[in-house]
Amino acid sequence: MAGDAKVLAGAPAPATDARGRLYAVLGGLYLAQGIPTYLLLVALPPLMREAGASRTAIGLFYLLMLPMILKFVAAPFVDRFSPFARLGHRRGWVIPTQVLVSALIAAMALFDPSRAVPLFVLGLAIAVLSSLQDIATDGYAVRHLDDRSRPFGNAIQAGAVALGVILGGTLALVLFERIGWRPTILIVAALSLLPVAAALWMWEDAERATGKPRATLRGFFARPNAWIVLGFALTYRASEGLVRGMEGAYLVDIGLPVAWIGYLSGGAAATAGLLGAVICAFLIRKVGLTVALVLLGLLRTACFLIFALNAAQILPGTAIAMGASAFQALIRYMELVAIYSLFMKASSKDQPGTDFTILTCAELIVYLIGSSIAGLLADHLGYASLFGIATLVSVLGILLAYRQLTWLDRSEAAAGEAVS
Repeated sequence: MAGDAKVLAGAPAPATDARGRLYAVLGGLYLAQGIPTYLLLVALPPLMREAGASRTAIGLFYLLMLPMILKFVAAPFVDRFSPFARLGHRRGWVIPTQVLVSALIAAMALFDPSRAVPLFVLGLAIAVLSSLQDIATDGYAVRHLDDRSRPFGNAIQAGAVALGVILGGTLALVLFERIGWRPTILIVAALSLLPVAAALWMWEDAERATGKPRATLRGFFARPNAWIVLGFALTYRASEGLVRGMEGAYLVDIGLPVAWIGYLSGGAAATAGLLGAVICAFLIRKVGLTVALVLLGLLRTACFLIFALNAAQILPGTAIAMGASAFQALIRYMELVAIYSLFMKASSKDQPGTDFTILTCAELIVYLIGSSIAGLLADHLGYASLFGIATLVSVLGILLAYRQLTWLDRSEAAAGEAVS
């Protein structure tokens, strides 16, 4: 009994298989939260439309992204407290929230997919709980990944996101066509619960050390270089939303069948994500984080330029557009690995969930702003101009990012010299 208490309280992990165990835990936790997210955002809207729900009601479901955008407000609370401390600080958040999420997904089976109001209420509860779990999982990753393991840990995170697209989005749509609404939802609920078994492998060091500062939003901004990292989060991928917001509409308008678009945005993108995550982990180890981020930014810019030239009929053809879309998916997941590696490196061990969440929310807000104005720009200026603007914004983002990363590298080197 005393041994069990020691494990739950957070004995350090054995040195022998610690890294493999950590990767397995992170893969399970990120997959567990990815499945519900993509069920709500990818699978549920077309399923509801198929059942006769109005487009207005379906459009409101994108409000379910609000908890993901605003979760930085709750992050200090998650860093400070645990609802079930005997399970361990982070595990005390992960297990209860995921059990509730799976139960709420199963509860969706009680309602017809045309019933927008009850599904929205359940979806909102799922989004809030998933956001809390995300904070706890990110905090756990920040505390346990070091400089050597961080690239592969973040590759596992990006790969789990890609797999979440397949299981929560693509698989749900396929199952719905074959077995109907209720069995599909119950299967997804079970799938979302299974990976949380990885939480049983979590180890947690004691986080309530005497004199440890309380987690606060202000604590992030008081840290050295916090504003530089935040500036990177706001600028590096500021162009992404401009393209992603209209990419699907553009492919439809140039005559690509909807089924092909679904394959590109679902199965192909997720497969590229799994591959890209692994490639990026090795790339970071080979050339370093700064060079990897600049290189990926240049490749992303090239994709946007191809879209612009395709829309301007300089490089015409659906095959060109499909190739740019597929390659962009690969680059996007690679960027996630590199960006999250930087964010985790810049996050404090004292309030890991808070620091990391602030940075990811900043990036998401900029993405949503770009997505929201992309349609307006496309209507008034045309696709070629929209993609051309995105290309220019991407170039400016890379230039700013290079300066920011250079400052960070110099600051880190100076701090290392001061310590030595």
